[in-house]
Amino acid sequence: MNATLSLLGRIGLALIFIISGWGKITGYAGAEQYMSAMGVSPALLPLVILLELGGGLAIAAGLFTRWIAIAFALFSVATAVVFHANFSDAMQAINFWKNIAIAGGFLSLAAQGAGAWSLDALRNLRKA
Repeated sequence: MNATLSLLGRIGLALIFIISGWGKITGYAGAEQYMSAMGVSPALLPLVILLELGGGLAIAAGLFTRWIAIAFALFSVATAVVFHANFSDAMQAINFWKNIAIAGGFLSLAAQGAGAWSLDALRNLRKA
């Protein structure tokens, strides 16, 4: 059961980022405008897409899980602070705490690893 729950947990954490990264590709200009409006350089958008889409796919597959999970935890906290720190807006406050919760999930994933059904586990078998 642990292998199944680890896989489902990874997919659950990854999906929001995979969908968001794809949305930034299909709505690139809008994502650039939003970043600019929030005081973030749109030159960072390709890196954000790489992390969200590429990192999300890697987490779902369980590849380099611990390192990418740490990157996502830091990214989630940073985006909470930069994009959702307007606590006078209830929706922004909810999004802030959602990002903090996601960061917590990624820190747990970093601590526990990807589980038995992952590319990390397959890589470790080949090393042995």
